[in-house]
Amino acid sequence: MELISIVSYFTLAAYFQTGTLKYLYFMIVLFLYIFIVSLNVLLIVVICLNRSLHEPMYLFLCSLFVNELYGSTGLFPFLLVQILSDIHTVSVPFCFLQMFCVHSYGGMEYLNLAIMSYDRYLAICCPLYYNTRMTSNKIATLIAVTWLYPLLVCFAIYLTSVLQLCGNTIYKVYCDGHSIVKLACSDAHTANIYGLIASFGTMFVALIFIMFTYMKIFLVCFSGSKQTKQKAVSTCTPHLASIFNFSVGASFELIQSRFNMKSFPSMLRIFLSLYFLTCQPLFNPVMYGLNLSKIRVIGRNLMSNVGD
Repeated sequence: MELISIVSYFTLAAYFQTGTLKYLYFMIVLFLYIFIVSLNVLLIVVICLNRSLHEPMYLFLCSLFVNELYGSTGLFPFLLVQILSDIHTVSVPFCFLQMFCVHSYGGMEYLNLAIMSYDRYLAICCPLYYNTRMTSNKIATLIAVTWLYPLLVCFAIYLTSVLQLCGNTIYKVYCDGHSIVKLACSDAHTANIYGLIASFGTMFVALIFIMFTYMKIFLVCFSGSKQTKQKAVSTCTPHLASIFNFSVGASFELIQSRFNMKSFPSMLRIFLSLYFLTCQPLFNPVMYGLNLSKIRVIGRNLMSNVGD
């Protein structure tokens, strides 16, 4: 019989001793975080300050960039502290806070991408009705629904927080829900089922909706004019690349959290668990900043004015 005790902190067992190399790792992670914040803030400022970009597609992009800031801030400052620390522990309240940030970030990322695919569907497949269907109220409602998703995550965290735990060791470099559920002394069936519905449900429902909208877009493109095809390629390419990149990263993390991956090298497991939290916030601003000509031109002009 396992000893049930009140857990006041968790130990993150995925960290290992790196000696003086920890200062190099700290500088790399710090530089990456500053770069991510700078890129996303720059694009948010560009969209907010230019009225020509106050269109649905760019407003949804702005919501996406804000979510990248939210997700990366839920991870990077914590990583920086842990890299320099010799004892890798985290208090229970902070662990649940980070768990909330990580899981809500993932859900809101998929919802943002789904809403953007709906916007592209209306713009390409129903151009004559686009302005009447994509009104200011509808834009505000869609963005609000995306950012209300954390309420769903709150319930999952509540189910996890009431579990009696028989251990406090998490084999990750950050806190996640399933790692804590696996520490439960009693049956955690309800928390497990809800976690699966919240994670896989959000992921697959959003992906099915995105696939449906893109099937419609491709059908229009194949039978449409050259101008229609060019418009679809220029606006949909970064969006599809973003969906693919995030889905690969999220799949890595879901598989790793649900199956035994101890046979894989520890560095590979750490990389796979961090991929969707580190690469996506960097990938999106780079992809959209380089591929959308309006953002690229206005951003270049803004930077040159600041330099002058």
